[in-house]
Amino acid sequence: MSEAIFERIRALLDSRGMRYEVVEHGETLNSAASAAARGLPLAVSAKALLLKADDRFVLAVLRADRKLDSRAARRLLGARKLRFATREELAAHTGGLIPGAVPPFGSPVLLFELFVDASVAEGPDVAFNAGLLTRSIIMTTDAYLALTGHTPCHISCPMEENRDGASQNPQFAFVRSLSE
Repeated sequence: MSEAIFERIRALLDSRGMRYEVVEHGETLNSAASAAARGLPLAVSAKALLLKADDRFVLAVLRADRKLDSRAARRLLGARKLRFATREELAAHTGGLIPGAVPPFGSPVLLFELFVDASVAEGPDVAFNAGLLTRSIIMTTDAYLALTGHTPCHISCPMEENRDGASQNPQFAFVRSLSE
């Protein structure tokens, strides 16, 4: 985990005069636990997913109560193959971050092309783990979107639905291959 990433985020937010809140909490291993530790609904949380699209890595950010729509993401990225980065790839390309600690920022925090799902823009605030499983940042959604400079795209779908509209267990929403 990375105190350096957290400090990079704080420096970026401070340099832009952004208002934000830092929340210290126990270690959280998933989005639901992080939201509970913050005392916020899951829909306020953003999750950052490092993806491998053909031969490049990109960062996708979506609301934590949603899942990646692999077809929409492949289409947007113009990729034939799309998959989640492995733990080893994630650590190697982020300076040692682990799943759940990845913040929702591209450059200058993480050097990846950034894709922010429209679901993130649906609420007034956004909360996320900031390089550590024990520290979160909460800021306004407008400030987050202004800071990233990205127009939201459509790369997610409701957690409870799969491509066929059938119900799906949220615990296993990310088990299937994204290249399907």
